Amino acid sequence: MNPYERVARAAVDEAAVLLREAWLEAKNVRYKGDVDLVTETDHRVEALIVDRLRAAFPDHTVIAEEAQGDGPIDQESWGEDDFVWYLDPLDGTTNFAHGYPQFAVSLALARGRELQFALVHDPIRDERFVAHRGAGATLNGQPIGVSNVSALAHGLIATGFPYDRRQHADYYLGFFGEFVRTAQGVRRNGSAALDLCYVACGRLDGFWEWKLRPWDVAAGVLLVREAGGRVSDFRDTPFDLHGDQTLASNGRLHSDMAALLTARLETVSAEAAS
Repeated sequence: MNPYERVARAAVDEAAVLLREAWLEAKNVRYKGDVDLVTETDHRVEALIVDRLRAAFPDHTVIAEEAQGDGPIDQESWGEDDFVWYLDPLDGTTNFAHGYPQFAVSLALARGRELQFALVHDPIRDERFVAHRGAGATLNGQPIGVSNVSALAHGLIATGFPYDRRQHADYYLGFFGEFVRTAQGVRRNGSAALDLCYVACGRLDGFWEWKLRPWDVAAGVLLVREAGGRVSDFRDTPFDLHGDQTLASNGRLHSDMAALLTARLETVSAEAAS
């Protein structure tokens, strides 16, 4: 086990203990927006993991959700050989705050812009998803792969809604409606990190979502790719970790999902122009 994985595993194991102890207790909740909230546990987990990473790798950059906030990420501040960690200490905070058991710690390491290592830990189910670039993906140490579903009509697809959904509900629901009419089923689970892990291990066949941040998806993107799946934007052009669109699938459904999303984008654009 390389030193990056060893430190990451140990830090996330500590965080998982904290989350299991706290998730059914009364929460100290603060709202960052209309629907975007944060708990004291988010901050405690983030501080714990960031401290461990910085102590072990003082030259690495750590991009963590609560410290970063809504501000832009200065990608120009590191070079192609610099190491960057992306941390979401509690992906699924709303679920956690309500005692709903669907949340995880998500941690990924990139060198420059190339994702190298991913770890997503679900502390309630005690499921640990790990991926190394070029070496495949595992769940609790066992190899995983994407599903074999090849028809969107037979696909189980997941999504989420951005934090501005109250202001733009009809817009986002238009995309949701297209998949409701086309896929076998659509799920909204509340944790993008776990949704991507579920695509990687074949529990889901595809996933799309608007306006995710790098810490939401960095680990899950590498897991999907290493499990044999595909990740792109909605128009099936190269995925941008810092972009607005995330489309992930088992690969077999990717073209159909992208075509559906692209058609919806064009419809909305045409309606806006008329």
